[in-house]
Amino acid sequence: KEVRRGGLIIPDSAKEKPQEGKVLAVGKGTVGEDGKKTPLDVKAGDRVLFGKYSGSEVTLNGEEYLIMKEEDVLGILGS
Repeated sequence: KEVRRGGLIIPDSAKEKPQEGKVLAVGKGTVGEDGKKTPLDVKAGDRVLFGKYSGSEVTLNGEEYLIMKEEDVLGILGS
């Protein structure tokens, strides 16, 4: 870890570069307390950046995938 002059402690993990991946599928969005559905900003085919420890690993038919919440996406690079 690194301690800055202002007293902030920056863990080594914060210095790691984000991972890049392709979105294969997305859910239908979120439903607010008022019952109104809000679509997701991320869509299938998008290339996204996410943290090293984001999401949950799942293996289907011998292939490994990550399932994550949209809030774990750091940025959308495009399709």
